[in-house]
Amino acid sequence: MKPITTVIVEGVRQAVADARQRRLSVGLVPTMGALHAGHTSLIRAARAETGFVVVSIFVNPTQFGPKEDLTRYPRPLADDLRLCSAEGVDLVFNPEPATIYPAGFRTSVEVTGFQDVMCGASRLGHFRGVATVVLKLFNIVAPDVAYFGMKDAQQVRVIEQMVADLNVPVQIRRCPIVREADGLALSSRNVYLDPEQRRQATALSRALAEVRQRIEAGERDAVGLEQLLKERITATPGARLDYATIVDYDTLERVNKLHGTVLAALAVYVGTTRLIDNVLVTLAEGGR
Repeated sequence: MKPITTVIVEGVRQAVADARQRRLSVGLVPTMGALHAGHTSLIRAARAETGFVVVSIFVNPTQFGPKEDLTRYPRPLADDLRLCSAEGVDLVFNPEPATIYPAGFRTSVEVTGFQDVMCGASRLGHFRGVATVVLKLFNIVAPDVAYFGMKDAQQVRVIEQMVADLNVPVQIRRCPIVREADGLALSSRNVYLDPEQRRQATALSRALAEVRQRIEAGERDAVGLEQLLKERITATPGARLDYATIVDYDTLERVNKLHGTVLAALAVYVGTTRLIDNVLVTLAEGGR
């Protein structure tokens, strides 16, 4: 059975209202399309936990900077709809930009502090665009649960904070990163990589795996581990580091000595393609 597809807000609200009349819980998977196995994992999590699964496909212009890849971002809608149908999605919301940002639109959402570090430091306004569109989707769909992949860990943390601060009645599900066999995190932007760049890109996951191993072996010196990340990327031909950092996941603040739940994160240009990856580790007591 093919999912219902709509480009209008009223169509979403009516479909969700009909589902709720049938006493179905609602799961939302927000995407920008170009769906891959990472998105499939989110859809399957939603399908397992909720009775009515909504996938939004919207390339959000407000989260792209002036020199970023908005115009060339992949938009294989027919392929995306086939994937949604195969995975049992109930509703696809594929709005036009003018539906989300009509003439005269003036409101935005900011999660101060969280939006200004890591990816936010080099992509000014990015997380304002993310938070704004996600809150709009929450208001349109009114899901019980929303599903986000942890490849974009900072995005997940921004949304978690927004939901808590604004009392948005939705549960946020963190879903694990899906990787290729060689460790590369799945991303819609991987299609930009030529074969040599594709090989170079595995440096991100290899460096992060080494950091995880050292943490699990008891290393707690964040400065030294950050330096290791930088050295591994700098030594990779064709790779240019945007940032390498280790932060407390709850605060997104850098730490000197690791404790609690920490996020080791990278942003790296391989050719002209900006890739991100991370590992999230909850530490046991002790270590050196």
